[in-house]
Amino acid sequence: MMNKNFISRVLVIIYLAISLVYARFSPNRVGTTVANFLELGYDPKGIAMGDAYVSIANSLSSIYWNPGGLSFMNKKEAFFSYQPWIVNTNTFFCAAGIPVKNVGTFAISLFGIDYGEMEVTTVELQDGTGETFSPRDLAFTFSYGHLISSWFGFGATIKYINSSIYHCSASAVSADFGVIIQTKFFSPTSDGKYGMKIGMCLSNYGSRMRYRGLDLLRSLDIAPDEAGNYKDVQVEFKTDSWELPLIFRIGFSLNPIASTNQLLTLALDAIHPNNNSESVNVGVKYLIRLPGIADFIFRAGYRGLFMEDSVFGPTFGFGILIHVNRGVSLRFDYAFRSIGVLGNSNAIGFSFLIN
Repeated sequence: MMNKNFISRVLVIIYLAISLVYARFSPNRVGTTVANFLELGYDPKGIAMGDAYVSIANSLSSIYWNPGGLSFMNKKEAFFSYQPWIVNTNTFFCAAGIPVKNVGTFAISLFGIDYGEMEVTTVELQDGTGETFSPRDLAFTFSYGHLISSWFGFGATIKYINSSIYHCSASAVSADFGVIIQTKFFSPTSDGKYGMKIGMCLSNYGSRMRYRGLDLLRSLDIAPDEAGNYKDVQVEFKTDSWELPLIFRIGFSLNPIASTNQLLTLALDAIHPNNNSESVNVGVKYLIRLPGIADFIFRAGYRGLFMEDSVFGPTFGFGILIHVNRGVSLRFDYAFRSIGVLGNSNAIGFSFLIN
């Protein structure tokens, strides 16, 4: 067992590392990162709570919100979510994870966004060439979470990220690191089981992305005014490289009401990205439990408080966890969120859980 002094040192190291990472960033650099699909949110449970989920995550969706939450998983789980996004684009998330006793939780996932089919146009053929292409962004992840003590969980995720547009593509490798601390502070029960939880996560720390491909190859006469063998020299246009959307989340959650049949959870997250202003997310969850039958969950929240020119707003949703038989459960979750002038978005998720 790790002692508290060791855990304190770990927290200090994490804090210093995060401070050094962000020391080189200006406070607001809107539109200066690539692969922004990594910021969208893919789990209806967290979306419905206004993305205030960094301290609450304890299931397979922790891969996205905070890999430290994987350390608190106690069931095998398979998860899939789908979210129609703006202008006929769609996002998806599929994952599977298994906890191994005294070792930790291992999980893999694939998530991304499909931008739909588009027509190929040129300056000469602005109505289209008759060709189509389907751009997409994908991320494949491998995650691990370990419960260092009964109250301290750590997790990490390695991501391979790929973006493709017609005959060009870009890729990068990044990592997420997260912790969740379960305290006994403000617990409504005598055993401290439902005390305040603190979560921290650094997401998408990795390499830069640069597009390469056939669309950047051209034949060029590098010296059109000179005689000689310069005609049709093959050249490649070199694009800029771009940073990933680096995000630091820190938050806490409380349970003012906790009993056998009901649980009320309040959550608040502070967000520090490298491509926008800081913001705050808030959320609430109310659970009603029918022991041995089902759990009914109602969620609401608000994303993007204090963000400059925010397009986000209120969120809400619900979920149901059905106990099919001993050790086997099915879960369905739904979320709605407002994204300002861009309209509204809905997300659904399905989970299969087994002891």
